[in-house]
Amino acid sequence: MPDYAVIALGGKQYRVRAGERLLVDRLQHDEGSSFEPRVLATGDGDGIADGGTVTATVEEHVLGKKIRVFTYKPKRNSRKTRGHRSRLSRVRIESITA
Repeated sequence: MPDYAVIALGGKQYRVRAGERLLVDRLQHDEGSSFEPRVLATGDGDGIADGGTVTATVEEHVLGKKIRVFTYKPKRNSRKTRGHRSRLSRVRIESITA
């Protein structure tokens, strides 16, 4: 049984272990649903192997930390405050198989 896997979610790569929870960009899956992300590699203490399967569950959809951005141009009386909150999904890795 592999110790870890490298998966691709939302254009990013994550190194995960079974039972781990992570925040990723918002997924289109519903809360509580299981899915299988694309597996790039699996590994254990001896080496790395291609392929394998990973089962993950979407625990909840959350909003990230509020980000404030303030821009200004000196000597021009130009000031703007902008911000956003990222939409995220909390994912739990159920199992990894080779």
